[in-house]
Amino acid sequence: MQDDLELIKRLQNQDNMALSLIYDKYSAALYGIILRICKNEAKAQDILQETFIKIWQKSNSYNSEKGKFFTWSYRIAKNLALNSMRSPSKLIQNEDLSVYKDKDQEESEIDLLQLSGSLKQLEPHHQKALELVYFNGLTHREAHEEMDVPLGTFKSYIKQALKKLREVYQKELFILWVIIEMMI
Repeated sequence: MQDDLELIKRLQNQDNMALSLIYDKYSAALYGIILRICKNEAKAQDILQETFIKIWQKSNSYNSEKGKFFTWSYRIAKNLALNSMRSPSKLIQNEDLSVYKDKDQEESEIDLLQLSGSLKQLEPHHQKALELVYFNGLTHREAHEEMDVPLGTFKSYIKQALKKLREVYQKELFILWVIIEMMI
């Protein structure tokens, strides 16, 4: 983590080499996020470039007390990708808004990305709800219309799905702990 902090300080001091190192470290993950949203390689490459331009330009607005650097960068990439898919009247972030969100929401989104394989353990309607919101970038309002269910029902799908994923994740950690204990 100390290396990251030093690298971020160098980036904030407009060190070109720091940007290059950060690109090497995070570009693949950010590209994957962008590609999942826009589903077009050429567009995803353009958005990735735009993401790193914004990271360069806005690096002084990063605050380590509000979240991890990757999460901050992830938000920029995701917002740019989502904005590229929307009409100008529906943009989700303009230049003046912060990319920070509350930590619980950030962590649940990142956990979901890491546990995407666990989606197969969910009911089909729960899978679809999570995919529409987290992987396709739709708002709850857009996604409930896509699924043709009431908004309240859709929100309960999301809540139930995240609860189930949390249970699955905790069970996997417990099994891993038991295996490690057996090996010792």
